[in-house]
Amino acid sequence: MNTVLLTGANGFLGQNIVSIFNRESDYSLIQTSVENSPALNYGQQYYQLDITNKEQVKNFIAEVKPSVVINAAAMTNVDQCETDREICWRLNVDAVKNLIIAARQVNAKIVHYSTDYVFDGKSGPYTEIDTPNPINFYGRSKLASENALIASGIDYIIIRTMVLYGLGLNNKQNFAIWLIYKLESGQPVNIVTDQIGNATIVDDLAFGTLKLIENDKNGIYNMAGEDILSRFDFTLKLCEVFGFDESLVFPIKTNELNQPAARPLNSGLITLKAKSELGLNFMDSLEGLRFLKSQMGY
Repeated sequence: MNTVLLTGANGFLGQNIVSIFNRESDYSLIQTSVENSPALNYGQQYYQLDITNKEQVKNFIAEVKPSVVINAAAMTNVDQCETDREICWRLNVDAVKNLIIAARQVNAKIVHYSTDYVFDGKSGPYTEIDTPNPINFYGRSKLASENALIASGIDYIIIRTMVLYGLGLNNKQNFAIWLIYKLESGQPVNIVTDQIGNATIVDDLAFGTLKLIENDKNGIYNMAGEDILSRFDFTLKLCEVFGFDESLVFPIKTNELNQPAARPLNSGLITLKAKSELGLNFMDSLEGLRFLKSQMGY
């Protein structure tokens, strides 16, 4: 049985990877995270691992000898990345280089997550072969991690995704969950009309990750929701699905938020490659939100 090592197992994406591998695969999954205990425990092995510690990573991977390393650990708060650049680089770039060195020793493939933020958002939606041009530090860090993998000579998969939403335990609120908690308590929300992209339910991304590994793919793949729309229009769809009051949703422009990091506006990811090669179907916003509603027991 092939062994898959997962970093960031306690994070939002990591938890959903743990769940999908438990339900859908026969791989032996080893969970790792910086915390001392797992968020989800289905009987898999769990180890505390700091991927920014080069020697710790090197020794651990040499010991467990995985065939695949899934890196779901990252600093993803875009504004925090802009202001805490050293920490961002250490986790998003240097840690990936540590994994590359260790994976090369045991001939393991690395599966790594990236983002539409490697693009400038001037001419989206984007394919896997469009030229990156990040406009904030988070995007630059993720592009640097992509380039490190591509230049390394090891076997890799880079999965670009965007606007992840869904269920997780003890994680920061993702966009949809934040909206639900605000709107169900009758609080107004200001939502941007000029950021365009495809919101992605995390279950689709976790399942797509498994399929890429099962089919022994390599290279770059986009995985994102089926429809491309503004954050504002996504919020209106959420109101429709959950029965919330649309009059609580107020349109604003991105520049009114005065955020530290610039945002790519006209973005989105074209997922034709993943769909055609793997036979995947990604949920659109209505499907994803209805699925989330059923998961939450509404």
